Amino acid sequence: MGLVNPDSGSVSVVGQPMLSRASAVKQEIGYFSDDMRLYKPESIGWHMQFVRSLYPSWNDDYARELLTRFGLIEKQVVKGLSHGQRVKTMLLLVLARQPKLLILDEPTNGLDPVSRHEVLTELMRVIADENRTILYSSHNTQDVEQISDSITFIDQGRVVASGDRDDYLEQWKRIKLHAPESWHAPRIDGLQLESSFRSHRVLSMNRYREDLASLLIASGATVETIERMSLEEIFVSTVLRGREEKPS
Repeated sequence: MGLVNPDSGSVSVVGQPMLSRASAVKQEIGYFSDDMRLYKPESIGWHMQFVRSLYPSWNDDYARELLTRFGLIEKQVVKGLSHGQRVKTMLLLVLARQPKLLILDEPTNGLDPVSRHEVLTELMRVIADENRTILYSSHNTQDVEQISDSITFIDQGRVVASGDRDDYLEQWKRIKLHAPESWHAPRIDGLQLESSFRSHRVLSMNRYREDLASLLIASGATVETIERMSLEEIFVSTVLRGREEKPS
């Protein structure tokens, strides 16, 4: 967004250099953050008029559709809005401009289940347009799993993994098995022991192989289940592995 100058290198957004073409670039970006504030004494309609005056790409018909979908009323004053209504108002002001790039920082944070569903449903409609992109930052892995094509995990400011969502969900597996206390997992790339209690073992695999079960059985274990992992479970496992491998 041009809020921080780079120490080195350059940044281009929608094919244009951010530093020298910031004004033009920002016409193509819709930015949302929970830190953003609206003018409390003014109405939703006033804010719509204000943003319309700044952005030629504003779409009146789409803005009114969003009012209906989000259950908002133009004459509502910001001071009397709930948290969910404020979030939906800010998203309306961003989405109605129809920017090429949406940068959303925790857009569903603190929303009730219904409001969260309304917001995610609208974002899914946006994603259906192949000419637009959403950069979505969130700690809510259920949201990320639902709407994202590509996912990057960041831990303590460091990228620990990046890839296609479907690849993550297909390749990561959790394996539950029984084995003697003296048992050691075979050396298979990507296989890691997550927990152990008496004869029970839980392992995870980040590059699943069809011959995995037979290899574990040959090592002396009895395989109970091999199941898919949620994105949250994959994230936790990835971060913990990254911290173990990180040089001290």
